[in-house]
Amino acid sequence: MNHSPQAWGRPRDDVYGAYDPSFLHSKGPKAHTSSPIVTGTSVLAVKFKGGVVIAADNLASYGSLARFTDVKRLRTFNRCAVVGFGGDVSDMQYLDRLLLSLDIEETYGSSGHDLNARNLHTYLAKVMYKRRSDINPLWNQLLVAGLDGDDQPFLSSVDLLGTTFSSPTLATGFGAHLAQPLLRKLVDDEAQVTSVTREQAVNAVRECMKVLFYRDARSLDKYSIAVITKDAGVELKEDEKIENQSWAFAEMIKGYGTQTV
Repeated sequence: MNHSPQAWGRPRDDVYGAYDPSFLHSKGPKAHTSSPIVTGTSVLAVKFKGGVVIAADNLASYGSLARFTDVKRLRTFNRCAVVGFGGDVSDMQYLDRLLLSLDIEETYGSSGHDLNARNLHTYLAKVMYKRRSDINPLWNQLLVAGLDGDDQPFLSSVDLLGTTFSSPTLATGFGAHLAQPLLRKLVDDEAQVTSVTREQAVNAVRECMKVLFYRDARSLDKYSIAVITKDAGVELKEDEKIENQSWAFAEMIKGYGTQTV
């Protein structure tokens, strides 16, 4: 009997015949991802006077299962930009490797120029549009937050189709429905950005993360938050916890379980 580890779990050749691996070689057409499997939910960001705040929770869901609870979805680039990833985690990891190679190339290159947040957003938009044109999209929606070439706050998004959009407040996933109205109460247009302080922006984002934990079944109470400013660069905290939770509002919700209206 063959006791080598390579043969463990295989039927015996002397009883069932030699192992035939030909069925592993598919002769069908090339297949691409048609729907994401392990996904991250909302990413939130808001501009303030002199910088940008961006946040995302640390959960990666396998369907409806809260499978991975320590997935960091904010990625720093240089000292003036942060990319927030929503959507498929495997595609996020691919983009992370792509950004790492770009970062190394720019850091050790001879051009003497660094990519700012606006340059990085343009690059990612081209990558997403190219993959969309190949009918093999990356199933992500990205937020790029940081400073542009004039050290002004920059915030923009790009989705799996390569579509780009800029606004003083942005959110992906369920946050686009639940958090955006709250953020727009603070900053409704570009003219109001200069009147918003760092503390107001951070508090608004933290409050939105709490609302999402209450209302979004694919969210977690542990999240990452980054603040990008000209003086301090990127200040990233990856294991923040939602504070002052209160589920008292649930008593007013009727129609579930044994409750009656």
